[in-house]
Amino acid sequence: MGRTIAIGDIHGCSEALRTLLKTIRPQSEDTIVTLGDYIDRGPNSRDVVEQILELRNQCELITLLGNHELMVLLAREDPEQLGWWETCGGAATLLSYEDTVESIPESHFEFFESCPLAYETDTNIFVHANYEASIPMDEQNDQVLLWRHLEPGQFPTRHVSGKTVIVGHTPQVDGEVLDLGHLICIDTYCFGTGWLTAMDVDTGEIWQADQDGILRADKEKAETEEQQARATDD
Repeated sequence: MGRTIAIGDIHGCSEALRTLLKTIRPQSEDTIVTLGDYIDRGPNSRDVVEQILELRNQCELITLLGNHELMVLLAREDPEQLGWWETCGGAATLLSYEDTVESIPESHFEFFESCPLAYETDTNIFVHANYEASIPMDEQNDQVLLWRHLEPGQFPTRHVSGKTVIVGHTPQVDGEVLDLGHLICIDTYCFGTGWLTAMDVDTGEIWQADQDGILRADKEKAETEEQQARATDD
Protein backbone atom coordinates (compact mmCIF):
# COMPACT_ATOMS: atom_id res chain seq x y z
CA MET A 1 0.00 0.00 0.00
CA GLY A 2 1.37 3.37 -0.99
CA ARG A 3 0.91 6.68 0.79
CA THR A 4 -1.80 9.22 0.06
CA ILE A 5 -0.33 12.70 0.42
CA ALA A 6 -2.22 15.98 -0.01
CA ILE A 7 -0.42 19.19 -0.95
CA GLY A 8 -2.03 22.57 -0.25
CA ASP A 9 -2.22 25.74 -2.31
CA ILE A 10 1.17 26.29 -3.99
CA HIS A 11 0.50 29.72 -5.55
CA GLY A 12 3.68 29.93 -7.59
CA CYS A 13 6.02 29.00 -4.72
CA SER A 14 8.19 26.73 -6.83
CA GLU A 15 11.13 26.36 -4.43
CA ALA A 16 8.80 25.30 -1.62
CA LEU A 17 7.28 22.65 -3.89
CA ARG A 18 10.68 21.45 -5.06
CA THR A 19 11.88 21.00 -1.47
CA LEU A 20 8.74 19.15 -0.40
CA LEU A 21 8.94 16.75 -3.33
CA LYS A 22 12.61 16.04 -2.62
CA THR A 23 11.71 15.39 1.00
CA ILE A 24 8.66 13.24 0.32
CA ARG A 25 10.35 11.31 -2.50
CA PRO A 26 7.17 10.12 -4.25
CA GLN A 27 7.17 6.46 -5.29
CA SER A 28 5.13 4.80 -8.02
CA GLU A 29 2.75 3.28 -5.46
CA ASP A 30 2.03 6.65 -3.80
CA THR A 31 -0.91 8.92 -4.60
CA ILE A 32 -0.38 12.67 -4.36
CA VAL A 33 -3.42 14.91 -4.38
CA THR A 34 -2.77 18.58 -5.09
CA LEU A 35 -5.62 20.84 -3.97
CA GLY A 36 -5.45 23.47 -6.72
CA ASP A 37 -4.20 27.06 -6.94
CA TYR A 38 -0.88 26.16 -8.54
CA ILE A 39 -0.53 29.66 -9.96
CA ASP A 40 -0.78 33.38 -9.03
CA ARG A 41 0.74 35.55 -6.29
CA GLY A 42 4.01 33.63 -5.82
CA PRO A 43 7.26 34.11 -7.74
CA ASN A 44 7.29 31.31 -10.34
CA SER A 45 3.96 29.82 -11.41
CA ARG A 46 5.39 28.46 -14.63
CA ASP A 47 7.96 26.37 -12.79
CA VAL A 48 5.27 25.06 -10.45
CA VAL A 49 3.18 23.82 -13.37
CA GLU A 50 6.23 22.23 -15.00
CA GLN A 51 7.07 20.42 -11.75
CA ILE A 52 3.49 19.16 -11.49
CA LEU A 53 3.55 17.88 -15.06
CA GLU A 54 6.82 16.05 -14.37
CA LEU A 55 5.39 14.58 -11.17
CA ARG A 56 2.91 12.63 -13.29
CA ASN A 57 5.80 10.34 -14.23
CA GLN A 58 6.70 9.51 -10.64
CA CYS A 59 3.46 8.56 -8.90
CA GLU A 60 -0.31 8.48 -9.12
CA LEU A 61 -1.22 12.17 -9.30
CA ILE A 62 -4.59 13.80 -8.74
CA THR A 63 -4.53 17.52 -9.58
CA LEU A 64 -7.67 19.32 -8.43
CA LEU A 65 -8.89 22.55 -9.99
CA GLY A 66 -8.50 25.73 -7.95
CA ASN A 67 -10.32 29.01 -8.45
CA HIS A 68 -7.12 30.62 -9.74
CA GLU A 69 -6.84 28.08 -12.56
CA LEU A 70 -10.46 28.81 -13.39
CA MET A 71 -9.64 32.53 -13.51
CA VAL A 72 -6.85 32.11 -16.04
CA LEU A 73 -9.09 29.91 -18.20
CA LEU A 74 -11.76 32.60 -18.11
CA ALA A 75 -9.19 35.28 -18.94
CA ARG A 76 -8.07 33.30 -21.94
CA GLU A 77 -11.62 33.04 -23.29
CA ASP A 78 -12.74 36.56 -22.40
CA PRO A 79 -10.24 39.46 -22.48
CA GLU A 80 -12.55 41.45 -20.21
CA GLN A 81 -11.72 38.96 -17.43
CA LEU A 82 -7.98 39.57 -17.80
CA GLY A 83 -7.76 42.65 -15.58
CA TRP A 84 -9.72 40.96 -12.81
CA TRP A 85 -7.44 37.92 -12.89
CA GLU A 86 -4.33 40.11 -12.86
CA THR A 87 -5.47 41.91 -9.71
CA CYS A 88 -6.07 38.53 -8.03
CA GLY A 89 -2.46 37.47 -8.47
CA GLY A 90 -2.39 36.81 -12.18
CA ALA A 91 0.10 39.63 -12.78
CA ALA A 92 2.78 37.60 -10.97
CA THR A 93 1.90 34.57 -13.09
CA LEU A 94 2.25 36.53 -16.32
CA LEU A 95 5.74 37.64 -15.27
CA SER A 96 6.81 34.00 -15.21
CA TYR A 97 5.28 33.47 -18.68
CA GLU A 98 6.83 36.45 -20.48
CA ASP A 99 3.97 38.83 -19.65
CA THR A 100 1.13 37.66 -21.91
CA VAL A 101 -1.62 35.06 -21.70
CA GLU A 102 -0.70 34.02 -25.25
CA SER A 103 2.77 32.98 -24.05
CA ILE A 104 1.35 30.35 -21.67
CA PRO A 105 2.03 26.98 -23.35
CA GLU A 106 -0.95 25.08 -24.67
CA SER A 107 0.13 22.08 -22.58
CA HIS A 108 -0.34 24.19 -19.45
CA PHE A 109 -3.84 25.22 -20.48
CA GLU A 110 -4.63 21.59 -21.23
CA PHE A 111 -3.46 20.74 -17.72
CA PHE A 112 -5.74 23.40 -16.16
CA GLU A 113 -8.68 22.16 -18.22
CA SER A 114 -8.09 18.54 -17.16
CA CYS A 115 -8.26 19.20 -13.40
CA PRO A 116 -11.28 17.69 -11.62
CA LEU A 117 -13.26 19.44 -8.89
CA ALA A 118 -13.06 16.66 -6.30
CA TYR A 119 -11.47 13.32 -5.49
CA GLU A 120 -12.62 10.62 -3.08
CA THR A 121 -11.04 7.60 -1.42
CA ASP A 122 -12.62 5.14 0.99
CA THR A 123 -11.83 7.47 3.90
CA ASN A 124 -11.30 10.98 2.51
CA ILE A 125 -12.72 13.64 0.24
CA PHE A 126 -10.43 16.22 -1.35
CA VAL A 127 -11.74 19.54 -2.69
CA HIS A 128 -10.20 22.94 -3.22
CA ALA A 129 -12.30 25.18 -1.01
CA ASN A 130 -15.38 23.92 0.82
CA TYR A 131 -18.43 21.64 0.69
CA GLU A 132 -22.07 21.31 1.70
CA ALA A 133 -22.19 18.72 4.48
CA SER A 134 -25.62 17.25 3.63
CA ILE A 135 -25.11 16.96 -0.14
CA PRO A 136 -23.43 14.00 -1.94
CA MET A 137 -20.25 15.02 -3.73
CA ASP A 138 -21.65 14.46 -7.21
CA GLU A 139 -24.38 17.02 -6.45
CA GLN A 140 -22.21 19.75 -4.91
CA ASN A 141 -22.31 23.33 -6.17
CA ASP A 142 -19.15 24.28 -8.09
CA GLN A 143 -19.21 27.73 -6.50
CA VAL A 144 -18.89 26.17 -3.05
CA LEU A 145 -16.17 23.72 -4.09
CA LEU A 146 -14.04 26.44 -5.69
CA TRP A 147 -14.79 29.74 -3.96
CA ARG A 148 -16.38 29.51 -0.51
CA HIS A 149 -13.95 30.28 2.29
CA LEU A 150 -14.05 28.64 5.71
CA GLU A 151 -15.55 31.13 8.14
CA PRO A 152 -15.19 30.78 11.93
CA GLY A 153 -18.55 29.86 13.39
CA GLN A 154 -19.74 28.62 10.00
CA PHE A 155 -17.53 25.59 9.44
CA PRO A 156 -19.38 22.76 7.69
CA THR A 157 -20.18 19.73 9.81
CA ARG A 158 -19.05 16.21 8.96
CA HIS A 159 -19.94 15.27 5.40
CA VAL A 160 -22.91 12.94 4.98
CA SER A 161 -20.53 10.26 3.72
CA GLY A 162 -18.71 10.23 7.06
CA LYS A 163 -15.41 10.85 5.29
CA THR A 164 -12.79 13.37 6.42
CA VAL A 165 -12.57 16.30 4.00
CA ILE A 166 -9.21 17.85 3.07
CA VAL A 167 -9.33 21.40 1.68
CA GLY A 168 -7.16 24.39 0.86
CA HIS A 169 -8.22 27.88 -0.33
CA THR A 170 -8.63 29.56 3.10
CA PRO A 171 -5.13 30.78 4.09
CA GLN A 172 -4.16 29.90 7.65
CA VAL A 173 -2.02 32.97 8.19
CA ASP A 174 -0.41 31.53 11.34
CA GLY A 175 1.12 28.79 9.18
CA GLU A 176 -0.60 26.04 11.14
CA VAL A 177 -2.85 23.34 9.71
CA LEU A 178 -6.50 23.77 10.71
CA ASP A 179 -7.58 20.34 11.96
CA LEU A 180 -11.21 20.00 13.05
CA GLY A 181 -11.15 16.21 12.84
CA HIS A 182 -13.81 15.90 10.14
CA LEU A 183 -12.33 18.82 8.17
CA ILE A 184 -8.66 19.68 7.62
CA CYS A 185 -7.40 22.81 5.84
CA ILE A 186 -3.79 22.70 4.62
CA ASP A 187 -3.52 26.10 2.93
CA THR A 188 -0.86 27.50 5.26
CA TYR A 189 -0.14 30.79 3.48
CA CYS A 190 3.01 29.90 1.56
CA PHE A 191 2.73 32.91 -0.74
CA GLY A 192 2.73 35.14 2.35
CA THR A 193 4.70 34.49 5.51
CA GLY A 194 3.75 30.85 6.03
CA TRP A 195 4.51 27.46 4.55
CA LEU A 196 3.59 25.06 1.79
CA THR A 197 2.14 22.00 3.49
CA ALA A 198 2.08 18.36 2.49
CA MET A 199 0.25 15.84 4.66
CA ASP A 200 0.05 12.06 4.71
CA VAL A 201 -3.69 11.71 5.25
CA ASP A 202 -3.39 8.23 6.75
CA THR A 203 -0.64 8.85 9.31
CA GLY A 204 -1.07 12.59 9.83
CA GLU A 205 2.62 13.24 9.11
CA ILE A 206 3.20 16.80 7.92
CA TRP A 207 6.01 18.40 5.92
CA GLN A 208 6.29 22.17 5.42
CA ALA A 209 8.62 24.45 3.46
CA ASP A 210 8.75 28.21 3.00
CA GLN A 211 9.02 30.26 -0.21
CA ASP A 212 12.81 29.98 -0.13
CA GLY A 213 12.59 26.20 -0.08
CA ILE A 214 13.66 25.80 3.55
CA LEU A 215 11.98 23.04 5.53
CA ARG A 216 10.20 24.24 8.63
CA ALA A 217 11.85 21.52 10.72
CA ASP A 218 15.31 22.64 9.59
CA LYS A 219 14.52 26.32 10.13
CA GLU A 220 13.17 25.77 13.62
CA LYS A 221 16.14 23.55 14.53
CA ALA A 222 18.56 26.25 13.40
CA GLU A 223 16.67 28.90 15.38
CA THR A 224 16.74 26.72 18.51
CA GLU A 225 20.48 26.10 18.16
CA GLU A 226 21.08 29.83 17.71
CA GLN A 227 19.07 30.63 20.83
CA GLN A 228 20.99 28.03 22.81
CA ALA A 229 24.29 29.42 21.60
CA ARG A 230 23.28 32.93 22.64
CA ALA A 231 22.22 31.67 26.06
CA THR A 232 25.58 29.98 26.49
CA ASP A 233 27.41 33.16 25.51
CA ASP A 234 25.39 35.15 28.03
